[in-house]
Formats: sequence, C-alpha cells, structure tokens
Amino acid sequence: MISSMTGYGRGETTEDRTTATAEVRSVNSRYLEVNSRLPRTLTLRENEVKELVRAKFARGKISISLNVVHENANEVPLKINIAAAKAYYKLLNDLRKAVKIQSKVSLEHLLNFPEVLEIDEFEKGDEKEWRLVKKALDTALNEAELMRQREGGELLNDLVHRIEIINTKLTEIERIAKQRVPEERLRLTERIKELVTDQSIIDQNRLELEFALLVDKLDVTEESVRFQSHNKFFLDALKKEDGVGRKLNFLVQEMNREANTIGAKSDSSEIAHLVVAIKEELEKIREQLQNIE
Repeated sequence: MISSMTGYGRGETTEDRTTATAEVRSVNSRYLEVNSRLPRTLTLRENEVKELVRAKFARGKISISLNVVHENANEVPLKINIAAAKAYYKLLNDLRKAVKIQSKVSLEHLLNFPEVLEIDEFEKGDEKEWRLVKKALDTALNEAELMRQREGGELLNDLVHRIEIINTKLTEIERIAKQRVPEERLRLTERIKELVTDQSIIDQNRLELEFALLVDKLDVTEESVRFQSHNKFFLDALKKEDGVGRKLNFLVQEMNREANTIGAKSDSSEIAHLVVAIKEELEKIREQLQNIE
C-alpha cells in the first residue's frame, strides 16, 4: 500500500520526574532528508536519530524536535565552567578598558559564551535519558507513519479512479478508430472513382496496398494495448508495493508517450479530444505522485 510523504507525530515519555517529548513533521521531498533539533545533552545522538528515521521512511523531508525536561532543577545536566567564566570576564573587562566603555561586564554578557555552561561529562553518556527520548521518538515516528499511510489511502483511491477514467477513454478511442477504417476505405474508393474515368486501369493490387497502409495509419490498437498494460502495472504497484513513487512517475511518462503517439496517428477530432482528456488526467496523476513515498 502506498504512503503519502505528509505526516505528523508526537510522543511523550515520563519516568522518575524526567519527561522526554518528540515531534516529527514530514513533507514532500525527492529524497530522504532528516533535520533534527536536539537538546545539548543529546547532540552526540544525532546519527542514531537519523538511523531511526531511515528505518521508517524512504522519502520525505523529516523534521525532528526532541526535548528533555527535568522537574528537579538539581538534575539539569549542566555545570558551570568557572575557569572559562573568569577568563571571559577578564577578557571583556580588558576590552571595555581598551575601547573606553563605561558600562560594567554583566552576567548576561558572560552567558553569550556557550563554554560558560557546559554539558556535564557524566550526562553525555546518560543512557537513561536517551532511552526515554528514543521511546518518545518511536511513538512520534509511528504516529507520523500512520498519518502518511492514511493519506496514502486517500491518494490511492483518487489515482485508481483516474486510471479507470483513462481506460474508459482508451476503449472509446479504439471503438472510434475501428469504425473509421471502413469509412476511410469508402472515402478513398469514391475519391479514386472521381479522379479516374476508366475504372479498368486501376491497379487493384496497388489499391489494396494503399488500403493496408491506411489501416495501419488509423490503427491504434498496439498503442492502446501498451497503454492499458502500463495502467495495469500502475495499479498493481499502487496496491502491492511500498516506496514506489519513482516507479509510478516512470510509468506516467510512458503513458504520456503512448497518448502522444495515438494523437499523432489519428486525424479524428473525436480522438484528439479524448487524447487531450487523457493527458489532463495524466497531469493530475503526476501532481498527486509528488506526494507519494
């Protein structure tokens, strides 16, 4: 079953007064792109986050937001780098004196330097915190996947309906093309009679050859059969395979090629209008495919 590339999911896990939350947003993209926003304590886990996403999705631009909140302020996994704070304080004071600024160096100035508050070395390897975040992320990814599947179901119904419309129009084109063969044969015969007074000089073999060439020009059976074969493969892929967006796009290109050939072979206005209608449906299908994984 196909999936859309649009989805959203949220997960939350709480344990021992620590709450981990995860949000996943997914939109269209030609390839799989993963952008993550992690707490400072989890910056070393970025690759692991991406691997979890790759295990779920093949295409789409995925935005991940992770957050960890400790209810007890004493559990915040940061510590003051006193040496760095003193060094920056002295540096800022030297700068202030050098450029003759009267205002004093404040705490706000020092906090602009990330080294003043650093991640506690012990917390960098906090497996418990990562375990909570991973659980929340799994929930968010599952929710996003479910939404993508639901939207994929809606896309499936729309695409199947459009293929059915195309097949109906192909059947009508075949009917019109076959009907025109005897009409064109009669027209060609009448035209020859008008041009040639003595009918005995007409080369019947040459005339039959011209009829055969005419029939070949009007016959769109081969193109129609190939077109319907593409339609069948298209429907099979929709219902049986995952991650088929690229394959479906290729099939639509082949369908469009057959439609162009049918239009070029026929000088019938009825067939021309049907070909235009088919190409309109193919364009709508192509637009829908941009959102399929």
